[in-house]
Amino acid sequence: MNYSELNVPEQIHKAVERMGFTEMTEVQEKAIPPMMEGKDIIAKAPTGTGKTCAFGIPLILGLDQSRNYPQAVVMAPTRELAQQITEDLQDLAHFYPDIRVVTVYGGANIQKQIEKLKKGAQIVVATPGRLQDHMNRRAVDLSHVTTVVLDEADEMLNMGFYKDVRKILDQIKSRQRLAMFSATISREVMDIGWLYQRDAEEITVQPVEDSAPRIDQYLVLTTGRNKLADMAEIIVQKGYKRVMVFCNQKYTTAMLANQMARLNFVVDCLHGDLSQAERNKIMGEFKAGNIAVLVATDVAARGIDVSEVDAVFNYDVPDSNEYYTHRIGRTGRAKHTGEAYVLYTKEEHKRVRDMLRYTRNTATPIAFDESRSIIPGTF
Repeated sequence: MNYSELNVPEQIHKAVERMGFTEMTEVQEKAIPPMMEGKDIIAKAPTGTGKTCAFGIPLILGLDQSRNYPQAVVMAPTRELAQQITEDLQDLAHFYPDIRVVTVYGGANIQKQIEKLKKGAQIVVATPGRLQDHMNRRAVDLSHVTTVVLDEADEMLNMGFYKDVRKILDQIKSRQRLAMFSATISREVMDIGWLYQRDAEEITVQPVEDSAPRIDQYLVLTTGRNKLADMAEIIVQKGYKRVMVFCNQKYTTAMLANQMARLNFVVDCLHGDLSQAERNKIMGEFKAGNIAVLVATDVAARGIDVSEVDAVFNYDVPDSNEYYTHRIGRTGRAKHTGEAYVLYTKEEHKRVRDMLRYTRNTATPIAFDESRSIIPGTF
């Protein structure tokens, strides 16, 4: 369905056109109408499928712009995702000058956030822990909030925010609808739906149809000693301009980034020990194309939305099957094609095989010949 067919005001059509979108994604087609009707929804959709527009358009159209107090809350698991959602909502509201969006998250100056909240905003985007802090300080008035959105709900609840989310929902007495968007429907997501939703519209966007055709996946059998050299060889031979590399531990990210810098890669790393200012600077440089390789942990990379990541490398085999889905979802976004690699040792063969079966992914084995050219491999 084309955006021009959507029955919304001209301001939204102009905003969407300004953002470069013409065709609606499946989750947008399925989620926008019931949300505009005021229904609760629970949507299972892979990352990179345009979920922010799916809830952002109904959110904006449901606001009373003459009232400068919070009417909608969007919760996200990480600072980066909260920032990205805010940017997207501001783009969608570009032709509504009276609409303000405020972001609050941990790791930033709370007094500055309080000052922004005092100036007023119709939409608050937040991480649950920091939003609870502001509520405890009575720095934010949520008594007029009618819509709550949980984005990447599975990850948010798995990260330990379950109690915070419940406390927040319990305190928003004026809430009329709850929308949840999630890559997987975990038990915790189902619990929240059972407790806080009524006759929710269930939406499913199959990852096989949406993501897999745009992401070519490869397996590289290697050793601990050769892993870095093998990955570097692939990046150089393929001519990738923008790459994400995932490690399981934060100390590995810094070590690997230093090793890649010595190989003349323009590289930086993202992990939980960085200050918010440092994280923002690194992400800005990566989005601008000034950093070619970004090494990150799974938690630090949540919410990163860069449309043209050429390839993702699983430098470490992920600790969980869900992490694999989220990792490879960093590439092949917004209808761009992408490639994903798993670097594994022979001891990890069974783990990789089980992971691919569980996530219903297929991957092509590759290897190197004597001249270091990439050739078909075996698995």
